[in-house]
Amino acid sequence: MEAQPPNIEHVILLVAHPDVSTSCLNKDTTRAIFAMRQRTWPDGQAVQVFVLPNRNPTHARFVKEQLAAYPHQLQLAWDRIVFSGMGQAPNRVRDLNEMRQRVASTPGAVGYLEREYLDESVQVISME
Repeated sequence: MEAQPPNIEHVILLVAHPDVSTSCLNKDTTRAIFAMRQRTWPDGQAVQVFVLPNRNPTHARFVKEQLAAYPHQLQLAWDRIVFSGMGQAPNRVRDLNEMRQRVASTPGAVGYLEREYLDESVQVISME
């Protein structure tokens, strides 16, 4: 029996505002940004993090596949930062269309999209 190729339509990609100068992030830096522990891009520009709701299947896949964590673990990290007064939670969006629109229009923004939602309004950040 032949192995089926992965469905490329549902590949989840890290995306950023077009003005972000970073084109590649390693997994540790990406995890720190989405856990709200790293608040700036490597060049010093402020990061604005956008995420889908915890129950969204794309969010769950992104967190598991790209951050090697579970959504509830990320939520706990955000809650600790907020309740301790050390920072704020990421910006929540309703769906992938809003994710693309908000990342495209917010300087320093980072988020994630399924490949089918990509267009020229955002840039893909590769992950090492």
